[in-house]
Amino acid sequence: MSVDTNYNTDRNYYAYKDMSFVKRLFGHLGTVFTHKSYVREGCFKMGLYAQGILHDMSKFSPTEFIPSVKYYSGTFSPNATSRVLTGVSTSWLHHKGRNKHHFEYWIDYTSGGEAKLEGCRMPLKYVAEMIADRYAACAAYNGDKYTQADPWNYYAKGAEHITIDKDTKAVLEAVLMKMRDEGKDEAFAYMKRMLKITKGRDYDASIVDKA
Repeated sequence: MSVDTNYNTDRNYYAYKDMSFVKRLFGHLGTVFTHKSYVREGCFKMGLYAQGILHDMSKFSPTEFIPSVKYYSGTFSPNATSRVLTGVSTSWLHHKGRNKHHFEYWIDYTSGGEAKLEGCRMPLKYVAEMIADRYAACAAYNGDKYTQADPWNYYAKGAEHITIDKDTKAVLEAVLMKMRDEGKDEAFAYMKRMLKITKGRDYDASIVDKA
C-alpha cells in the first residue's frame, strides 16, 4: 500500500524506529495500563464497575497488540502511524468491531430505501464508557499538559465528519462540554444522573436537560 499523504505533518511517524523493541513493548503496556486506570476511575464514578474493569481487553489480542507495539512512539496512537505508513490500521478495525463504547461500532446500513451508512443510537451505559475513554486517552497521552478542555477540543476537531446518532451525539457533547467547563468530576456526576434517570431504558436528546 502507498503512504497516506493526508496526515498531520507535525508528527514524526517514523519515531518508533528510534526505539528498541523492549522500550516499545513496555512503553505500550504502560500506556494501556495507564489508560485503563483512567477509564476505571471514570466508570467507577458513574457506577459502571464491570465496564471499568473489562474496558479494552481486546488490546491484548495479537491483532491489536502486535502492531501497537511495532508502531509505538509514546506521543500519539500507534494506529495513526499504521494508517499513514500502510494505509490502514488493522488494529483499529479489530478494536472498534469488538468494543461497544466506540460509536463506530454502532454504524450500520439504513433499513429502507437507498442503503447508506448511519449511526445507531448507543445504549447509554456505552456512551458513559465512551466519555470515560475520551477523558482517559487525553489524560494518558497528554500527561502533565492535560487540561479539562482536552477531551472536548479533541472531539470538536473532527465532530463535523463523524457518523453518529443525533441523540447519542447530544449526550456526548453535553457531557464533554460539562467536563470542559466544570471538570471531570462534575461531568461524571452529570452522566451518572442520566444513567439513573433512564435505568437502562431508551433515551433521546432531552435527557441532557433532565439531569
